[in-house]
Amino acid sequence: MHSPLASVWACAASSALFAVACSRTPARPSSGIASVVDAAPHEAPVAVVPPAPPPPRADPCADPGEVTLFFSPEHPVRGGPVRVVAVVDHEVPGQLSLADGDAGPGPSSVERHGGPPYFWFVAMDSAPLRKLTATFSRDASCNAAPKTKELKVGPTAPPPPPAPTDGSLWAAHSSWSSSMENLYSAWIEKLFDAPVGEQPTWPELDKVLRDPARNFLFDHLGPDDSLGMTVRPDCADLPYFLRAYFANKLALPFGWSHCTRGEGGGAPRCDAFGTNREPSPVIDGGPPPWPVPRPKDDDPNARARLFGDFLHTTLADSAQSGAARTAADDDESDYYPVKLSTETLRPGTIYADPYGHVLVVAKRIAQTPDAAGILFAVDGQPDGTVGRKRFWQGNFLFAIDPSLGSAGFKRFRPLVRDGTSQASPGRGPHQAGRTYRRKKNAELPDFGLDQYAAGVEGFYDAVSDLLSPSPLDPTRALLETMQALEEQVDTRVLSVDNGRRFLETDKPAAEMPEGAKIFETTGSWEDFSTPSRDLRMLIAIDIVGAFPAHVAKRPSMYRMPANRSTADLEHDLELTVAKELSTRKLSYTRSDGSKWELRLQDVMDRAVALEMAYDPNDCVELRWGAKEGTDEASTCVKHAPPEQHARMTEYRSWFHERRRPPR
Repeated sequence: MHSPLASVWACAASSALFAVACSRTPARPSSGIASVVDAAPHEAPVAVVPPAPPPPRADPCADPGEVTLFFSPEHPVRGGPVRVVAVVDHEVPGQLSLADGDAGPGPSSVERHGGPPYFWFVAMDSAPLRKLTATFSRDASCNAAPKTKELKVGPTAPPPPPAPTDGSLWAAHSSWSSSMENLYSAWIEKLFDAPVGEQPTWPELDKVLRDPARNFLFDHLGPDDSLGMTVRPDCADLPYFLRAYFANKLALPFGWSHCTRGEGGGAPRCDAFGTNREPSPVIDGGPPPWPVPRPKDDDPNARARLFGDFLHTTLADSAQSGAARTAADDDESDYYPVKLSTETLRPGTIYADPYGHVLVVAKRIAQTPDAAGILFAVDGQPDGTVGRKRFWQGNFLFAIDPSLGSAGFKRFRPLVRDGTSQASPGRGPHQAGRTYRRKKNAELPDFGLDQYAAGVEGFYDAVSDLLSPSPLDPTRALLETMQALEEQVDTRVLSVDNGRRFLETDKPAAEMPEGAKIFETTGSWEDFSTPSRDLRMLIAIDIVGAFPAHVAKRPSMYRMPANRSTADLEHDLELTVAKELSTRKLSYTRSDGSKWELRLQDVMDRAVALEMAYDPNDCVELRWGAKEGTDEASTCVKHAPPEQHARMTEYRSWFHERRRPPR
C-alpha cells in the first residue's frame, strides 16, 4: 500500500485552497520552478476572465428559524457592562437593539455576523439601575413580530456561585439545545474574529478569554469568576478547553474521555468517560483514571479555582489528539463526523487531520465575485500560542486509512441525562447511575459518513464546492493559494523564534525522541521543535509550485479567460508565481538579535535544506536553511548534538517524500 500521505496527492481539488498536482508523488520544488524564476522580471499578461455571477441575495422576509436572545453578565450591576447577542439559524437582515427603560432607545446594530448561525451583537458599557429590554426586529414590510427579552440591573453583584460540595466540578441545570449550539458557534466566532487580511496570534488562550471585547462571557458569573491563571492549550486541548469554558459559564454538561493514540494499526479508542457531574469514573472497579483537584474550604474563589485547576491538570492530562481520530462509526467517542454542508462547517466544529493535529473552525466567509470562499480555523501549538489560519490543503491534511482513524470535520457529541447503568462491550462498565451520556450516532441528525465516501479527491472537491460554489478566476485562485502559503511561513517564523529564545536560556539540549515520536512527544522537544509544521510547509511549497500545471490539467474547474489556450494560461500563471515569490518577503531574528530578510522564493529554493530544519537545538539560521559560510549563517553559534543530526539524516526521507511515518 502506498503511504497515507501520498494518497493526499492523488489529485487536486476544485479550488485554489485545495490545489495540488495530479500526481502520486509531490513535485520537487527544484523541478519546473527554476525556469519560472528566470522569467520573474517579466510581467504576467493580463488575462480577461468573465465575472462570476453574483451570489443570490437572501430573502429579507425569509424565516430566520429559531431566534435566541442572550444577556451577559448573568446578573448585571449598575455602572457595569451589559452585552447582548441575537442568534438565528438562517441568513436574514435584522436589527438588534437595547432599550434603557424610561430613558428610551440605547445601542443598536444591523451588522450581521456568522453564517450559519448568524448573529448580532450590541454592548452597553455602563448599565443604569433599570430594566433593560433587548429586541431583535425585522424590516417592517415583513410583518414579522419582533422578539424581546427583559433583564433587570441590580445595585450590586450577587456572590459568585459556590464550589460544589458533592464531588462534581459544577452544577448543570441547562441542556445542549440547538439554541445553545448556535450560541456556542457565535461565541467561538466572536472570540477569534479578525479582518480577512490579518493573521492573529495570541501567546496563550487566556489573552483571548480575558478580553471583554472578544469574549462576551467575560465575568459572566460575576467579577470573581476569572480563571486567574495562564491557559496554554496545545492543539488537542484547545477544543476541550473552549467547550468546557462555555459549559462551565452556562451551567451545561461537559464530558471527556481517555483515548488511545491508535497504535498497532487500529483507530484510537476511548475508554474512561468523565463528566462535570462524575469527573472520576470507575472502570472495572479500579481507581479513577485521572485525579480531580478540589479547592480549599477557605478559598473565596473556590469555584473559579476548581475550574482552572481542572483545565490545567485533569483535562490537560487526558485530552490528546487520538480522541479526534476515533473511527467514524464509533459511538463511544467525544466527537462524531458530520455531513458536509454549510450548516456543519460552522464555528466550534473541529478538524482532525490524520496525523494528530486538531483545529477548531472559527469563521466561514462566503464566496464573492472577486474572492473564493474562506474557512478560518484556530489551533493551539505546543509552545502555548493560539493562532488563526485559513483552510487549505497545505495546512489541513486528509487521508483515508483505517490505521490512522477517521480524519475530517467533527463535532462534540451533546450530553443528555441518563440515569441508567450501561456497559460498553470490551471497554468496561460505565459508572452505574451516571447522570449524563453522549448521544449515539443514530440520535444525531447531522451525523454522516459522506466525507469518506469519495476518497481523498472527493473530500477536497466537496469542501471546495461548499466554500466556492461558482468556478474561480484562476489568477485569483493562485493569489489566494500564495497568500495561504505566506501565512503558513509567517506562522513558522514565530515558532522558530520561540526555539531561538529557548537556546538563549542555556538550558540542556532538548532530548530528541526516537523514530515517529519526533512528531508527538512532551517536554522541550514538543514545545520548540517543528517537524509537523515543517512537513506541512513542504507540502504547501509543492502545492504552489504545481498550481499552474494543475489548472492546465483541470480547466473545467476554473473560469477560463477568453482567447487564451490552457498552455497560454499555464505560462501566465507561472509568471505570476515567479513574481509573487520574488516580491513577498519575511524576516526572522538571527542568533545575535539582528534581522534577516528572506523572499518567499528563498524559502521555496531551500526546500531541501528545510527537510532537516526542525531541531530546536540548532541555531535559527540553520532552521531557515542558511548555508554555512554565508553572511546569513555567520551569526550561528549553536548546533544540535551530532547524534541528533545523524538521526535527522536517517529520518530525512519522510520529509523528502512528504509522508509521515506510521506509529
